[in-house]
Amino acid sequence: MKILIVSDAHGNIENIEKLSEQAKNADLVLFGGDFTKFNCPETGKPVLEALLKNNDSIFAVLGNCDEPDFISEIENADICVQKSMVFKDGLVIAGSGGGSKFSGDTPFERTEEELVQDFDVIKNSISQIADDDGKCNSLVLIMHNPPKDTKTDVIPGDIHVGSQKLREFIESTQPVLVVTGHIHESAGIDKIGDSTVINPGALMEGKYALAELEKIGGKWVVKSAELRSL
Repeated sequence: MKILIVSDAHGNIENIEKLSEQAKNADLVLFGGDFTKFNCPETGKPVLEALLKNNDSIFAVLGNCDEPDFISEIENADICVQKSMVFKDGLVIAGSGGGSKFSGDTPFERTEEELVQDFDVIKNSISQIADDDGKCNSLVLIMHNPPKDTKTDVIPGDIHVGSQKLREFIESTQPVLVVTGHIHESAGIDKIGDSTVINPGALMEGKYALAELEKIGGKWVVKSAELRSL
């Protein structure tokens, strides 16, 4: 299964259009949030519309720069996995939207508890989706805010600003893939246990990622993952 991973478009439609062939060739497109340019809510919908042009299997959450009520737009487009889960080709996809409370300058900043509560739907369905060992190998998570202490949450000064509670949720469920964003300067690929965590970097800066999943011996594995730039 070929996956195009993008995040943090921030109103940049041009770079979405440059990825049109990659999007058309992907089995899934996963978007980690921030449709909207900072303080310009009117830029969100054009980004959404541009994403929808090239693939029918898109799944997304909101970012911290998106207005909370923009969730109705991605719900109407049938691509929202925030606070919900979707079954797709043997995978379970779920999401958490917004970013950790920090400056208060962006419209969708949330507490640690609120971020992880978006995954209550997974906790409540764990008996249906967990393997015999209690782990959720078929699970793919999209979370705008990165988990703490990985290559995906570092700001200058080598400071890790990710969410501890989201990390703990990953440790307990062990999804095959975690897609994040938010920290533009921390594009990276890392592991938490058996889970591959990918921050593709900001699409507004021409950054994205490609991953390929394969089911081997009844288990999903990340066959390949790479960061790319336009």
